[in-house]
Amino acid sequence: MIGYVKGIVTHIFLSSAFVNVHGVGYRVHAPVSTLSRLAVGEEALLFTYMNVREDAVVLYGFLTQDEYDLFMLLIGVNGVGPKVANGILSADRTDRLRLAVANKEIGVLTKMPGIGKKTAERIVLELQDKIGTGDGAAGTAASAEPAVSGIGDEVTAALTGLGYSVQEAGPVVERLAPDYETVEDLLRACLRALGTGR
Repeated sequence: MIGYVKGIVTHIFLSSAFVNVHGVGYRVHAPVSTLSRLAVGEEALLFTYMNVREDAVVLYGFLTQDEYDLFMLLIGVNGVGPKVANGILSADRTDRLRLAVANKEIGVLTKMPGIGKKTAERIVLELQDKIGTGDGAAGTAASAEPAVSGIGDEVTAALTGLGYSVQEAGPVVERLAPDYETVEDLLRACLRALGTGR
């Protein structure tokens, strides 16, 4: 099993990226929170999970151990496969997901892609004692500390890496940036506004 990959990011797509490791290009599927922090031409280290099926071998990657750990907990729940777990991590920050599970907020979970009420109830039932809150309040405060300035530039760069032109992305980022405090949240909002993503 591949524990992690470390190499140069050569391409960034809507749900995955190519990472060149000594001349071999690995397609790594990743949540928005990871993809938004990657940059073409720069080195990245991604913690990985390899999903082996009869018809395909799919590699999932995460920039942080926290994302990886939460992903592994999610795929341990009956009815939650790697693709759904990746979509859940793309839909919200890990601290908020942990809090939703800890507080039994079924309504929050059912808004995630691919999650119905029964699956949300299973996630809460099976993970409530395992998932913890990840010091969610502290994590939220810490993530809100950076100044909003610079977030727009990062999101614009991420959107251009996903194939949008500066002319397309710039006005949307400028309009939405004042309402968001993190790169991940602003990027999700911009993708919705541009007609892709959730």
